[in-house]
Amino acid sequence: MEQGEKKSFWNFLDNFKGDKVIWMIVLLLILISLVTIFASASGLAKGDTTRLDIFFSQFKLACAGLAIIVICYNIPGIGFIRRFSATGFLVSFILLFCLIAGFGTINLNGAERALEIGGLQIYIFEVIKVAMVMYLAWAIDAYKRDAFRLPKALAILSPKLEFLDRPLSKRVLYIYLPIMIVLVGMFKGGISSTLFTGLIMFLMILIGGMPEKEIFGALGIGCCFIGLFVGLYFASNGEMFSRIGTGINRLTLHKEYRIIEEENMRQAMEEARGETHVWSDEYREAIDKIRQPESAKLAVKEGGLIGKGPGNSTQKYSVYAIFSDYIYSFIIEEYGLVGAIIVLILYVSLLARGSLIVELCDTCFAKTAVAGLVLLITGQAFMHMMINVNIGPLTGQTLPMISHGSSSFLSFSVAFGVLLSISRLAKKNMDAKIAEMQETAVTPEEGLIPDGTEAENEDGYGEEQ
Repeated sequence: MEQGEKKSFWNFLDNFKGDKVIWMIVLLLILISLVTIFASASGLAKGDTTRLDIFFSQFKLACAGLAIIVICYNIPGIGFIRRFSATGFLVSFILLFCLIAGFGTINLNGAERALEIGGLQIYIFEVIKVAMVMYLAWAIDAYKRDAFRLPKALAILSPKLEFLDRPLSKRVLYIYLPIMIVLVGMFKGGISSTLFTGLIMFLMILIGGMPEKEIFGALGIGCCFIGLFVGLYFASNGEMFSRIGTGINRLTLHKEYRIIEEENMRQAMEEARGETHVWSDEYREAIDKIRQPESAKLAVKEGGLIGKGPGNSTQKYSVYAIFSDYIYSFIIEEYGLVGAIIVLILYVSLLARGSLIVELCDTCFAKTAVAGLVLLITGQAFMHMMINVNIGPLTGQTLPMISHGSSSFLSFSVAFGVLLSISRLAKKNMDAKIAEMQETAVTPEEGLIPDGTEAENEDGYGEEQ
């Protein structure tokens, strides 16, 4: 009976389609998220809200994410994914328009980056990242297949519009221009998100085989826009594009450290004269600004090799956003270098499996979509981890599928669902090709040459019967 049960279990796994390694990775990431959010949620547990309430909230979010993954995974054909991806730029444009126009805008940490729709807060940049990756996969594929209908129709309608049907015009209208519009729209709300999203889209069009001269030309234009915005920021004394000041400050935090050092020196001099020192408001603000990154560094240092153990973190009381922006530091503090390496291995494995799936895909859309999604997930994960271990400036990027945040979690659930769906379809195509090759393979009887001896092997030598 036990052997039969084991056999049926393994048969179930064998019949389970999609990349099993990616399934294991996403399930492990979700489990890690549930454990770490429950343990680090001191900043979320306020009023009548307890840690148990937070755990059940995260558990519901995990179930919703799994439901999204399963729904995307069961999409019957890649044609539907391609058609849905074509709306990615439209979705991004509408969200950015609502943000800029102030429709339901929520100001968070001095920046407008979220919308309130139906009582729910939606961090639109998390949605835009996935939406634009899928859109570019569609646009690059449509360009290579010459499947853009509107330019052809306009060219037929009027001879003056024939230039729209040229390859360069199509690349500008469907690839370069949407990228520029989205990045300009994102710039006001978050410089780090803009630069990261721009980097992912740059890599996608580079992988997609667009002309390198045009790609680097577009990159140069983007740099010119950034220079213009920085110039306007300084010309307006920080009133325009105020997030530039935040970005510059995060690069170094020199101003805060200078204020703290000067205040400490002043305190020492006043105490030497027997005077009572009164801390300035500027000093208190500087302390508040460096508290989180410094406490995150301390969490990494205190973690050591095996960590303090589950629930024994002390820095979670000092770092307000430890459950989102600094969750990797929290993992290191409680689980040490061992826990940090395990999480790192999961994302590295995803990058490796993604490259294998790209090899199995037989369409440009599938290859580009998988490459873009894997780069998005792993790129954001690596950036989050580097910042948490004090390599690079603060950006506020979450750790995919682990950090607290419904918009990020659900957006990356869509990304994983599409990855698994394409991997399932790619495996199906590969199995069909293998079966076709086996059917048309030369049988031993067919391999006999007329005089009855066997045909030569791959090295050019016949074998004795």
